[in-house]
Amino acid sequence: MVRIESKAICFVLGCFLWLGLLSSGLQAEETERPNIVFLMSDDQCSYSLGCYGNADVETPHLDRLAADGMVFDNHYDTTAICMASRANVMTGMLEYKTGCNFEHGPLTQEKWEKSYPMLLREAGYQIAFAGKFGFEVVDSPTSNDRRLPEEDFDRWGGGPGQTSYETRKNKSMAQYAEEYPHSTLSYGAFGRDFIRDAAGEKKPFCLSISFKAPHKPATPDPDFDEVYRGKTFRKPENFGRENGEHFAEQSRRGRQFERFHSWNYSDRYDEVMAVYHQQVYAIDVAVGMIRQAIDEAGVRGNTVVIFTSDNGFLCGSHGYGSKVLPYEESSRVPLIIFDPRHSNSGRELRTNALTGNIDFAPTICALAGVACPKEIDGRNLMAIYDDPQAALHESLPLINVWGPKAVHSLAVVTRDLKYIFWPYGAQGMTPTEELYDTAEDPLELVNLANDKAALPKLREMRARYDEAVQHWRENAVDYNDYQRYGDIFDRQIPWSKKASLMNRKTGRNPAGSR
Repeated sequence: MVRIESKAICFVLGCFLWLGLLSSGLQAEETERPNIVFLMSDDQCSYSLGCYGNADVETPHLDRLAADGMVFDNHYDTTAICMASRANVMTGMLEYKTGCNFEHGPLTQEKWEKSYPMLLREAGYQIAFAGKFGFEVVDSPTSNDRRLPEEDFDRWGGGPGQTSYETRKNKSMAQYAEEYPHSTLSYGAFGRDFIRDAAGEKKPFCLSISFKAPHKPATPDPDFDEVYRGKTFRKPENFGRENGEHFAEQSRRGRQFERFHSWNYSDRYDEVMAVYHQQVYAIDVAVGMIRQAIDEAGVRGNTVVIFTSDNGFLCGSHGYGSKVLPYEESSRVPLIIFDPRHSNSGRELRTNALTGNIDFAPTICALAGVACPKEIDGRNLMAIYDDPQAALHESLPLINVWGPKAVHSLAVVTRDLKYIFWPYGAQGMTPTEELYDTAEDPLELVNLANDKAALPKLREMRARYDEAVQHWRENAVDYNDYQRYGDIFDRQIPWSKKASLMNRKTGRNPAGSR
């Protein structure tokens, strides 16, 4: 009896030991999946950061993040306007496949279900969002029941439209209003609190924060009024109208052209830029809050941090303001990634690889071990983190189908070249090409489209452009007014045959300023 009982006891203890090891193994496997923090500013150009070469600004936390991780010097937003860019980021798809932008329509539920937050939630991640969400979701293209998907998140601090710089006016963030009356730092506090709470759970987390700053109307946090008081800022070498005379006439027909004067770049540059950089400074402080929270929660070694902007900003370069246009200051934006687990971290590495905002969703999914939808256009940025000399894309499109018809354009950019086609041919204008060698001429001061010596480059980029147009034709959604642009952007179709397409009034007009 004693021997039988002993064997039984040993068997039971063995089972408990096996179950314990199995449980331990499952928990270890769970914790191997990294936490992910995705941070995005609004209307932030690359030269607003010290790590991108601006010695006139103070961005210590973002510069530290850059030193810890990797800086991407050739990163583009494939549509340089808030709504479309945010849909690109969430889904990893180009605008004509998301069907989402101002004057076109919201994102459908079908597309939203393939976004990285939804995919990670399904895979067991805790997900949180705070800030300017930027678009709405509908059940179908014909539905008018627009909504924010706040119920899909474990913690929500997002808001509709542009949100407000006054924290108390952002319903989901009101709890932070007393301590952080300006919204920028309130988002830092939201991130801090979510990280603290989520780190205590067994599941990994994905935190996404979209700062309103430095979007207009310029509203800096007064706590930082002294940072740039009386500061003189060096103007970029392509500043002023004299450096934009070679641009297509079409580019001057939108608000981007008049805002050089109406936003006072021409006569109050230092004052305007002090306010702009003060807003970026607050973002930097909020990033510091979030990184400190990561450290204090004990998850620094397993938390990937990504920082970028939804589009850039033409702060007087070429005599323009705002964004939208396919030129460098509005379409090329900062990107910093830090993966503490990687051997390339801490080496202050940079890369010239061509990357785009469509790459975030597949990157985040890959980090989480989640399969991407087959229709995704982006690629995993960690391939570049592995090898900064590697290539991810041969080319990317830069899209604008918002605003005055004359300003609609399609461009194609490679690591070294950019080709722009302006199809509009009315009001005294003719369809126009521009070609820039962005490797040799990063300030885009010389249009090579009519330079005979650059003809091989022009032919190469025309071919890439034609491929992009064909991809549009084959993949554009059949709603929200995207299919017609396959013909509008076709270089071979004369304006006389597509003028009626361009001038046709179609599409939708979601509320919200740009």
